[in-house]
This record gives sequence, C-alpha cells and structure tokens, in this order.
Amino acid sequence: MLMKKTLIGSAVALTLAAGNVLAAVSAQDAARLGKDLTPIGAEKKGNGGAIPAWTGGIEPPANFKAGGKHVDPFPGDKVQFTITAQNYTKYAANLTEGQIAMFKKYPETYKMPVYQTRRSSAYPKDIYDATVKNATSTKLVEGGNGMENYDVGIPFPVPKDGLEVIWNHIVRYRGGSVTRVIGQATPQANGTYSVVKFRDEFTFKNKLADYDPSTMKDNNILFYFKQDVVSPARLAGNVLLVHETLNQVKEPRKAWIYNAGQRRVRRAPQVAYDGPGTAADGLRTSDNFDMYNGAPDRYNWKLIGKKEVYIPYNSYKLNSDTLKYDDIIKAGHINQDLTRYELHRVWHVEATLKAGQRHIYGKRTFYIDEDTWQATEIDHFDGRGDLWRVAEAHNIFFYDHKVPWYTIETLYDLQSGRYLALGLDNEETQPYDFGFTRSEKDYTPAALRRAGVR
Repeated sequence: MLMKKTLIGSAVALTLAAGNVLAAVSAQDAARLGKDLTPIGAEKKGNGGAIPAWTGGIEPPANFKAGGKHVDPFPGDKVQFTITAQNYTKYAANLTEGQIAMFKKYPETYKMPVYQTRRSSAYPKDIYDATVKNATSTKLVEGGNGMENYDVGIPFPVPKDGLEVIWNHIVRYRGGSVTRVIGQATPQANGTYSVVKFRDEFTFKNKLADYDPSTMKDNNILFYFKQDVVSPARLAGNVLLVHETLNQVKEPRKAWIYNAGQRRVRRAPQVAYDGPGTAADGLRTSDNFDMYNGAPDRYNWKLIGKKEVYIPYNSYKLNSDTLKYDDIIKAGHINQDLTRYELHRVWHVEATLKAGQRHIYGKRTFYIDEDTWQATEIDHFDGRGDLWRVAEAHNIFFYDHKVPWYTIETLYDLQSGRYLALGLDNEETQPYDFGFTRSEKDYTPAALRRAGVR
C-alpha cells in the first residue's frame, strides 16, 4: 500500500497572506530550475516508488500523423489495479475527498483504473526561458489580483503561497493561439443527454499578428477568447467574446454576447465568478470553465503543500476517435472503463470565501499537477460546508505542439446526480488547430457584430 506523503519544501513552508504584495524568489531558488527542479518548477526526482523521475517529456510516437488524432503513446500499458467502492479505503491516503465521495455515491459503477505513472508532459523552450526570467522578476500586486513584469511562461515556478500556484494555472501556456471544436453534455440522472457543440478560439496577446505593446489599445489584456455555438439549431449562431484581463479587479473582464435571434451585441458582465456557464443547464459557473479561471479576489488562498494523488493522466484512450459520445456519456458519470489514472505529485491549495464576498461555492480545494500547473481535481463546497460538486480533468499531452491540456473536463453534482462533460471531440475529424493568426481588431465588438449570422 502506498503511504500518504505530504511534501512541503522550504519554498512552501512560509505560507503568506494573499493580501500582501509578494516579492519574487531569490536568485538561489531560481537557479534550481533545470537542476533539481524541472524548467517550470516540478521536482525532477521520482519518489522512489511509483513516480519516476522527469526526463523531459515525450516526443510524438512513430505512428502519429501530423494534423491527425493524437494516438496513444503508451498502447502497451496495462491496468495495474483498479480502485473501487469495495477497496478504496486501502488507497484513501492518495485520494481526494471528492473521489471518495464518488465511490460512495456510485458504489456499483464508479472505478479508477490505475496505470503506470508516465511523466509525459513538457513545454517549448521559449516557455522555459521565460519562466526562468519570471522567477526573479514577476510579482503579484493589487492584493494578489494582478502581476507585474509578466509576459508569458510560468510566473511563479517556485511558489510561496496558494495564490501564486493558482496564477500558474490561470496563465499557463496553451499553445499561444488555438481553435477547437468541442462538445458539452449535461446528462440527466438517467443518462439521457444531448450535445451542445462549440467552436472556441483563444489568442494570447503576445501571439497577435500585430502585437506591439506600445500600440496596443489595452495593455492589461492576457488573452482573447471567442466561443461560437455551432449546434443545436436553437442556440446556433450565438457568440461570446471575452477580453481576459490580467488584473480583473483593477479592470474587470470584458465580455460581449452576440444574440443571433436579435442580431445584436450586448455587454455580458455575468460572464464571471458564479455567473451561469454557457448552455450548461445550471451545472457549472463561469469560473468552472478550464477547471478554474478569472479573478481570484473573492477567496483567501492557502497552500497546504504537496501530496501524491491518483489523478487522470495520459487519457488518450478516452480521447480516441474510435469512440462515440454514447460510449462515454453514462448515467451518473462518464464511462470509467475508458479512463486512466496515475500517481502524481500535486500542489494542494484551499480557497475559502472571504468575509463579505458572494459566491455559490463557500470553499474549494484544488489539486494541481506539478508537471503542468493544470488543475486536475477540484472539490467544491456549498455555503454550509457540504461537498457539492466534484471536478475532474482528464489530461493529455498534445505532443506535437508541446501543449499539456485536457481532453474532457467533468463536473459532478453530488446533490442532483447530474454532471457536465466538456471537451468531447471524438466525433470531430480535426478538432484542434494550433498556431493560427489573428489581429487585435478581430476581437472587437464591431467585428463580433459583422461576423454575426442568422
């Protein structure tokens, strides 16, 4: 049996109050990057057991065809053991509270197939180089709700508190610019569902074709996001445009919606915090997108430390183009036979709602993968302190672009027995396109209005 390990190093032993203006790390700590730490701050060494040393990530497998579906780079890996409702107590030290709740909620069907741990992820060299620079120069300002001296890369590779860990997740590299066609399902408790199809588009400001900091109209932009609803017909043509700001307290996120039925563009201030997620049937908030996004100012953030947890990883089987959505979407939860879990080290962060602030989630606990800075498990508690929703992200590595990301995000509602699955692309031929070109003028309300259809 694997024993629970709480791994708190010198960098996290001094948990600081989130309201302080935080200084960058010392040159001595920064010098660890690329040595005992990976270039983005994970521990290079293994744990002497299931977790191996990081050796630089993986390259595309020989049978991968450029532009095609990402084939499983580990086709020979077999299930080592399966965690079920009957034996989960044996592994409880390496499980989250939300995972244990899922075993109790669905004792007959929820399971976690555990495979060999593969530290497969990596980032491009320019991200590594920028991260080294950030380590000694990037600082949190405005009560921790913004950054200075940041452009790209991981801002806080040697984090000192929970807020720095969360910022690493929020601004992590996702290819610079990418479009994707994905589906979202919100099954009823009996498993019946329909799919809402989106065309998402992200462009980080430094990847704009006309990027010039001296001429940009808004230098507080982190990235632009546009989401077109492709189907069903009753929603098709509606478009969401977001200007994601780096400091959302000083300058809140700017959002607009094009309503195809009315043929008009209007501001959308509700696209933030616990505002309803697009076409989510009330099953997710705006800040549940990408597991967690947006301004962190409504919570106090506490860094608990590091922990070894079984998390979804290398989920290529779940992403296979041989599957139909009916193979994945089942009553209560996705088809767990298609999942893959591995033991990894994660940053454990607890967020509690500040006095006087409002949010439907009174507390959240985050488990963030050390090799990618991606939130992979988040437990959500209601205002009474009861566990309400369990979020889980099934990670894959887009090895041809060196982009770690998710194939499917799930958000399970323990009270209603329903859930949301976002990111379905198994039935799409070419769902992702990295490295396209846009200009700043493509992301204006006027451009949104001109592009409107129906």
